[in-house]
Amino acid sequence: MDPVTNPYAPGAGTRPPELAGRDDIRKRVTICIERLMRGRTDKSILMVGLRGVGKTVLLDQMRKDVEALHAHTIRIEAPEDRSLPAILSPQLRVALLRLSRIEAAKDKALRGLQALAGFVSAMKVTFNDIQVGIDAESIPGLADNGDLESDLADLLESCGEAAKSAGTALIIFIDEMQYISEVEFGALIAALHRCNQNDLPLTVIGAGLPQLLARAGNAKSYAERLFDFPMIGPLDEDASRLAITKPAAQEGVAFDDQAVVKIVEKTHGYPYFLQEWGKHAWDFADHSPIALEDVENATVTALAALDESFFRVRFDRLTPAEKRYIRAMAALGPGPHRSGDIASQLGLKVTSLGPTRNNLISKGMIWSPSHGDTAFTVPLFDEFMKRIIPDDDWSMGNI
Repeated sequence: MDPVTNPYAPGAGTRPPELAGRDDIRKRVTICIERLMRGRTDKSILMVGLRGVGKTVLLDQMRKDVEALHAHTIRIEAPEDRSLPAILSPQLRVALLRLSRIEAAKDKALRGLQALAGFVSAMKVTFNDIQVGIDAESIPGLADNGDLESDLADLLESCGEAAKSAGTALIIFIDEMQYISEVEFGALIAALHRCNQNDLPLTVIGAGLPQLLARAGNAKSYAERLFDFPMIGPLDEDASRLAITKPAAQEGVAFDDQAVVKIVEKTHGYPYFLQEWGKHAWDFADHSPIALEDVENATVTALAALDESFFRVRFDRLTPAEKRYIRAMAALGPGPHRSGDIASQLGLKVTSLGPTRNNLISKGMIWSPSHGDTAFTVPLFDEFMKRIIPDDDWSMGNI
């Protein structure tokens, strides 16, 4: 098949040609935003799921959906090495400047910029990574007390009032939310709570790894009353088939049914992997329909591509001790696994592995579905670990 017309798009955050199986959650978000724009309250939505399920793609599509409703949006990604105030402040400035161009919102948007000026000035003392130019003079006592929780609440309240005056809503989209510190997460929750109490049209639509659930609960006990936490998982069989067959059909190409079955089996319905297998099956095929043999050949190159990119980039971030821990998990299978079983594989006590386990959770490699259990955040990572560290090397401790 012609690689130039290959419709599949494996890549970090790259939108697939067919966003299959996600209509319900998209509709849930648009309902939430429409309610806010009509002066009604609704819960913020934080999507949780493993790597490769398409959370980032879904978040970006939701932003487009929301903007089609004429809501105002900002989009940030929470990195591991920067504070929430540092990444949020520049985007809020842009949003307030946009709102200030709306005649009915000029005064409230100016007050929002004044609150932002106070917030940035106060937070520079605590967080040394804030760099943003401010277009207004601060008002003493407005978001400038140096307490993150109260100051962020003042700031988002001012932003929400500006959006309300403009007859719109301000939606903050945040990706990789598991990297927000507990203190900063708590401040964000408290700020959203105030906006909710005051019927202000401001909310967060976020995404993160499954540990986000526990982090939210630890940050504020009332988080579950402010947020919905929809689980974004692999696609079911019908959606997986659609994700594979529809893009090809739009190019005049078909798949044998056995070929589709094999792709769904190999990928377990994970959207990123579906795109990878689709791409390589297309490139291997000489003609339509794409056959089972093409998919079997594609499996070799698809796994090689995943090993060198999707999996390897995460493996290379690990210390030797962390690699041993992950390899011990892989020896037990896909998981989840009891911490005691992992320790037994390593011949160590559970207590001695606590720091390693915590580091792996912080790096977003594993999470705890329930007390004492440990699971991979990256689908099929157990199979990758077995490929990259064979049994002989593992049993001899060569890591």
